[in-house]
Amino acid sequence: MFQINENYLQLGESYLFSTIAAKVKKFTASHPDADIIRLGIGDVTLPISPAVTESLHRAVDEMAVKETFRGYGPEQGYTFLREKIAETDFQKRGIGITPGEIFVSDGSKSDTGNIGDILGDDNVVAITDPVYPVYLDTTIMRIGKSNKTILLPCSEENGFLPEIPVQRADVVYLCYPNNPTGTVMTRAELKRWVDWALENESLILFDAAYEAFIRDNEIPRSIYEIENAERCAIEFRSYSKNAGFTGVRCSYTVVPKALKTKTPDGEEVSLNQLWNRRQSTKFNGTAYIIQRAAEAVYSPQGQKEVDEMVSYYMQNASIIRKGLIEKGFTVFGGENAPYVWMKCPEGGNSWDFFDRLLQECHIVGTPGIGFGAEGEGYFRLTAFNSIEKTEEAIQRIKEWTL
Repeated sequence: MFQINENYLQLGESYLFSTIAAKVKKFTASHPDADIIRLGIGDVTLPISPAVTESLHRAVDEMAVKETFRGYGPEQGYTFLREKIAETDFQKRGIGITPGEIFVSDGSKSDTGNIGDILGDDNVVAITDPVYPVYLDTTIMRIGKSNKTILLPCSEENGFLPEIPVQRADVVYLCYPNNPTGTVMTRAELKRWVDWALENESLILFDAAYEAFIRDNEIPRSIYEIENAERCAIEFRSYSKNAGFTGVRCSYTVVPKALKTKTPDGEEVSLNQLWNRRQSTKFNGTAYIIQRAAEAVYSPQGQKEVDEMVSYYMQNASIIRKGLIEKGFTVFGGENAPYVWMKCPEGGNSWDFFDRLLQECHIVGTPGIGFGAEGEGYFRLTAFNSIEKTEEAIQRIKEWTL
């Protein structure tokens, strides 16, 4: 009889957001007239911008003409997009990332999970708690539940920022601005992690999917703003939230050429080359029309439109944050991130709070326990709805008898 990867049997029964969708579907079936406002899953609601739409149309037209039709593209991404990324997102900010260090993909969710393909199974992996579930779940898929995975508690007491691990950790996942807590790391805090990684010859997997939502200019938007981070870190970026690409699918991962390690025999190995080999083997590249759409994000008009979209969602975050505070909730995030992290009333169970909020206010959020044990007693709301729906949701919560 054939065998399976039994590590999958160690995972929870279903993915967090699948469970939420099932609960909402059941409630909707029994309450068909309920006006449900969704502030749960981090999916955008604004359409892609005119500059992006126009670029998509042009690219589709190109694909319909023999002379401009394109088949397989480079697995790493087309040069026209990689050059724009390097110039706009890094070089204009004084960061020396080059196009050859950028790999275009179909989403950071994919890459943060797939990056484990180039890492050894004996690595000890440190993951914050609470955390975006993909980091932990894909690690379990690869190496199973074992003492090779350590959780770094992020609590209200430490500002939801992880402490440097006392025990040896070879790889650490960091996500800032953070999903789910909405917290950020200062330059000094991020430098501590870079210094630790360099000293311990460890690797930082830095998820910067929400960097566009940072409003405070003193907060680093890339780990490569920290000196020598290119020697110890891989960074993941996405167009999903800032440019509305959740249904379009495009992202990129930065693997610096300076990032190297050694085999047990002492042979120096480039992670850039390893990731290139992985992508060339397992990935045929992001579609041409999608990469043209992403390129349009970097046009002057595209940059203006993206900034307007981000500002729209951050206005929602401000509405949620202010309203919850006025209601008397303890609140975190929502200032440099599109997520607001709130404390359940009287430290209550987060799934119980989910059920009450859905049944009594017809609002969908995300229970903190879904992000890890440290998330119990907390709840996440997102800013990715319309301003009108967001204001209505907060008004319902203000009128809610707890």
